[in-house]
Amino acid sequence: MIATTPFGSRSMSLALLAAQREIHASLPDGKAVDKWQVYRDLCEGKTVVGVNDRSLAVLAALLSFYPDNELSEENGLIVFPSNKQLSLRAHGMADTTLRRHLAALLSCGLILRRDSTNGKRFARKGRGGELEEAFGFSLAPLLVRAEEFAAAAEQVKAENRALRLMRERVTLYRRDISKLVEAAVEEDVPGDWGSLWKRFRAVVDAIPRRAVLSELEAIVGNLAEIREDVDNQLNSHMNVKNPNGNESQSGRQQSNSNTNFIFELEPASERSGVTVAPKTRTAEPPKGFPLGLVLKACPDIGDYAVSGIGNWRDLMGTAAQVRGYLGISPSAYSDALDVLGQENAAIVIACILQRTQHINSAGGYLRALTEKARAGEFSVGPMLMAALKTTGEPARMAGWGGLGIRSA
Repeated sequence: MIATTPFGSRSMSLALLAAQREIHASLPDGKAVDKWQVYRDLCEGKTVVGVNDRSLAVLAALLSFYPDNELSEENGLIVFPSNKQLSLRAHGMADTTLRRHLAALLSCGLILRRDSTNGKRFARKGRGGELEEAFGFSLAPLLVRAEEFAAAAEQVKAENRALRLMRERVTLYRRDISKLVEAAVEEDVPGDWGSLWKRFRAVVDAIPRRAVLSELEAIVGNLAEIREDVDNQLNSHMNVKNPNGNESQSGRQQSNSNTNFIFELEPASERSGVTVAPKTRTAEPPKGFPLGLVLKACPDIGDYAVSGIGNWRDLMGTAAQVRGYLGISPSAYSDALDVLGQENAAIVIACILQRTQHINSAGGYLRALTEKARAGEFSVGPMLMAALKTTGEPARMAGWGGLGIRSA
């Protein structure tokens, strides 16, 4: 019988005795398994078995001392390396660390200890050179539990496949919803797109960095509902826009020979009630402003940021996104970038967003401001100060006066 009591101060327990008896009684006659296949299964199913990477590294070192590739009772199941030899094959692991991971392997039931009278590990051979008795670590649990480890590996693989598929679904929903809402805003489709976008961002921003399968299933359900709402609004618009044809309608196609025209989302600035100065002068180089001042004056733009606004790049990227939701055409935004510069154009977008309920046409308003800036009749500072007064944040921070900003 393999079961023996531990050497020295190590205590014996009935649980240890029961484990040893169970392994010994379960040893199948004539069974042989590939030791490295069992090891690979353990590496795959380590979370199910409850063993960590370092302990598995020690187990690999133990397996390297077993002379055959196949584990079988016929070939013996005990390896007897010294701690020094074992440490070398475990990539120079410290002795205390080695002992700790050997104890972890014993606790997980992956190996058994068979101690000699003095605690040394060795093998005794008979007169004919055959192995009579060995003291060290028994690998019998690996032979007995090989099917269990294979099942654990398959379970982990299945969970990983399900997790990967769920992540793909989240990615697809995120892409579809984002692009559909942006297209709807670009083409001025009626609908509560702002509310849908906030619902979408609330779900996306709450996704954990290391989400488990159950969390992703709930997230996919929420995104599916939002996608359905988006589809419903788009389908309603398409049904109204493309009613069933009748004989009184003309199917003649209208064409435009100018292939370089740009379809504007906003009405002309004349209809928006804003007077545009003639294009006679170019704007002066825009001045910079502290990011903290901009965010105090225009806090609403932070609601549209993917991961918050921590620098100017975040602000400019968010402004480019918000531009579409405000109904500002790409050409109007491009002109603003050329005249105002990226930072100041982002500030203007943030200010327009902050006062969007008071502006009939955000695109026409931006074009008017761009033309005024081109003529040297507009600067960002007064607009930012007006927004700051509206939010009740006086510009008293040290250093702002040097930028030419003064509160009234």
